[in-house]
Amino acid sequence: MTLCNSPEEAVKTIHSNSRVYVQAAAAAPSLLTKAMTDRVSELRNVEICHLHTEGEAPYANPALSYAFHVNSFFIGKNVRHTLAAGNGSYTPVFLSELPNLFRKRVIPLDFALIHVSPPDNHGYCSLGVSVEATLAAIQNAKVVIAQVNPQMPRTFGDGIIHIKEIDYIVNVDVPIFGHKMETVSETEDQIGRHIASLIDDKSTLQMGIGSIPNAALSNLTGHKDLGLHTEMFSDGVIDLIENGTINCKYKGTHKGRALATFLIGSQRLYDFVHDNPFIEMRESNYVNDTAIIRRNPKMVAINSAIEVDLTGQVCADSIGAKMYSGVGGQMDFIRGAALSEGGKAIIALPSTTKKGESRIVPFLKQGAGVVTTRSHAQYIITEYGIADLYGKTLKQRAKALVGIAHPSHQESIERKYYEMLNAPAKPVLV
Repeated sequence: MTLCNSPEEAVKTIHSNSRVYVQAAAAAPSLLTKAMTDRVSELRNVEICHLHTEGEAPYANPALSYAFHVNSFFIGKNVRHTLAAGNGSYTPVFLSELPNLFRKRVIPLDFALIHVSPPDNHGYCSLGVSVEATLAAIQNAKVVIAQVNPQMPRTFGDGIIHIKEIDYIVNVDVPIFGHKMETVSETEDQIGRHIASLIDDKSTLQMGIGSIPNAALSNLTGHKDLGLHTEMFSDGVIDLIENGTINCKYKGTHKGRALATFLIGSQRLYDFVHDNPFIEMRESNYVNDTAIIRRNPKMVAINSAIEVDLTGQVCADSIGAKMYSGVGGQMDFIRGAALSEGGKAIIALPSTTKKGESRIVPFLKQGAGVVTTRSHAQYIITEYGIADLYGKTLKQRAKALVGIAHPSHQESIERKYYEMLNAPAKPVLV
């Protein structure tokens, strides 16, 4: 382990024609990535790999394409432009499988840039608010470079690493990327009420970040003995944990502990998880393992979508052929919840876009990606109600989904769907 005087010194070993993994989400080591980008005149053909990251991504500037290429495993806003600009790619992968890409050397790594808490008296640091595939990256990269930050919360679980596992460290003192809770609209609150109506006492929850998960959580104050097993969570769960609504007593795995693989939220969240043994951070190949998820009775998976067609196909990663986000862990939890005893798989979305276009559609846009197949879809929720698709025929599904579309679109959606179904088949050229 070498102690460096600056981020610039720490990243000097990064060389051309190498592959670099960057820790994800709120733990993105921004000082290291900036220092690496500042060496642009010395570098060529460096591949930067990561999931969604918070903050700036200076290496994603298309003008620097001769030096850096972005390979996203989940596309964040800060790198979304790279796919159209040509200096970025997307690798579709379930979050549960990402660590295996490194361990099996399908994607071998030269460097891992990480962000950790200071070592304790025994020399152990914490990966803090983001474990995901970073532990696998550390174990399989040739060189590990860390920014050590006293503002990084110390969390328990898989993210505890000894300082000897780090090759180069630099001490920094910067805030962790924050994410304020969004104001819940009337539409989102109604969706949250529908979601809450499906959740029984003693259920275990998985949800993401944003207004709809927050709306659902705010409607659970009357519930009892809920559990938490989710790839990520934010501030919305804190009050429910503190008032005992979420106590994890009836989980099938890790009773008395809330599981996650990364966190994004406000300083309140980071203060809450710091040195808190109730929160356990595990690798994504464990948290998102369907076989582990299904062991929780009454597992409820709450996920979102870009659009849903009348057969139940869920597009959650693209707008037509244009990639927008990624596969992430949606299918991991949709399937895990469906296989759980008494489990429920929920897709929740507003009935329309901000432009007023329907998100319940007769057919997905050309080029749209199917993240959750029609065979996996169970509950679809909008502000207009709940469509239970499980065991339903295509005609029954279409009727149920039209019923939760915005009233101004219902007639046209149904008409277009049946017109397409009844259109004469085009001859096949041979």
